[in-house]
Amino acid sequence: MEAYQADSSWRAKIRRRAVRFSSRRPARAPAGPMLSFAFDDVPASATEAGAQILERRGLRGTYYIAAALAACEAVTGPMAEPVAVQRLAEAGHEIGCHTYSHLDCGQAAPADAVEDVALNARTLEAWGLPRPTTFAYPFGDVAPATKRALAGRFELMRALHPGLVTAGADLNQAPAVGVEGPGGEALALRWLQRAAHRKAWLILCTHDVADAPSAWGCTPATLARLADAAIDAGFEVVTVAEGARRVGYLAAA
Repeated sequence: MEAYQADSSWRAKIRRRAVRFSSRRPARAPAGPMLSFAFDDVPASATEAGAQILERRGLRGTYYIAAALAACEAVTGPMAEPVAVQRLAEAGHEIGCHTYSHLDCGQAAPADAVEDVALNARTLEAWGLPRPTTFAYPFGDVAPATKRALAGRFELMRALHPGLVTAGADLNQAPAVGVEGPGGEALALRWLQRAAHRKAWLILCTHDVADAPSAWGCTPATLARLADAAIDAGFEVVTVAEGARRVGYLAAA
């Protein structure tokens, strides 16, 4: 998997703004501050170091799997093999859908996106895993027609624009804060403070978890400090699927 270059055309910028207003599924307000840790793609380091950090604290995360990437080399390091994903599920972590081929849902035809998502679900089932109930858009991007086509297939579909899940937030394009790069930890801590103040749900997402992480990952120390900060602040740490259930998923009409 090569590094992603977003479409920077004016048409793409307008589309990214417009899609936020289409095919919305409003959330209810959380009962109290919640936090979810999400790992995208997924690098082997996230299934190893990342999972160990959470499990030592009695926490569980959500791993968004693009099955075609299994055992590949990527810019975020070696990708997890199916056996590692199976171990995560057995340990109580959520396995989410990230399309099969890491498809750009902002540029793909709706029918292609639906088929790629279905192929991922079938592949994960062939690995002995349950059908995913939440989804993360690869690269955080989606076109309006594709968002409509996927709506109703998942309890929550997650993007990458920063924000909190509060009353009225869109469960078909839920916000998330990336923990990546030199300033990732400080940014996440600021969002934790906002979520605590507003009694909101915050989703933190990253990729690899390594001492020398990629530009899209974080260090084990950063992940550990964020987990401890959330516990100390009284957050309930839940998987994305559990959080989606609590904020009132309603089937699309």
